[in-house]
Amino acid sequence: MNRFWPISWQRGGLSLIIAALLVFGTVRLFTNAPEVALILGEPWEDMRQRSSAKIDPAIPGSYWGRVITSDARLRLIDLQYGFVTPRARFFTVSFDDNERVSSIRMSPQIEPLLLDDTLKVVLDLQEQWRKGGWIPIRVNYDPPFADTPEWRAQLRNVNKGGTSYWQAGNKYQVMMVVNRFKDERNPTEERYLIKLQLATPWVSQ
Repeated sequence: MNRFWPISWQRGGLSLIIAALLVFGTVRLFTNAPEVALILGEPWEDMRQRSSAKIDPAIPGSYWGRVITSDARLRLIDLQYGFVTPRARFFTVSFDDNERVSSIRMSPQIEPLLLDDTLKVVLDLQEQWRKGGWIPIRVNYDPPFADTPEWRAQLRNVNKGGTSYWQAGNKYQVMMVVNRFKDERNPTEERYLIKLQLATPWVSQ
């Protein structure tokens, strides 16, 4: 497994996200739920001991990852660039062959969300990044999300959706993707999935 989860997970990982989210739950964005508290590059055991969510040990000498089996939020505990997500039902953390945390991929929600709720999550995360000194990158191709008629129309288009990249110095990069999703439990409603990938920078600015 690579040190970060490649962009192709948008397709290959989608079925895993859907399976994780198609469990009944109540939307609560920030609670005292279990959390995974980490810094990229730190020893896996340090992350395990600090986090309140249950996480299995790393596999020595392997590039692999672990699925967080309980609804949990991510807390990046970097003093400058830290941020916190809502609870996630789909949440994986990967490690490298030195048993160090290498990347995260997750969907920061516990069920497919309505558009207003989706934008609340996305815009809150972007505001945390902005306040922490992250900068949006590739803005000519993938500008930051915004609550505008144009963005709403784009997200409602099942063939478009949206992607935004943010970078924190030379330490971290985030890719956030939003797509419309057909929720069979709510067939008359427009529901959405948010996908988040965090790793050391892998896309050029």
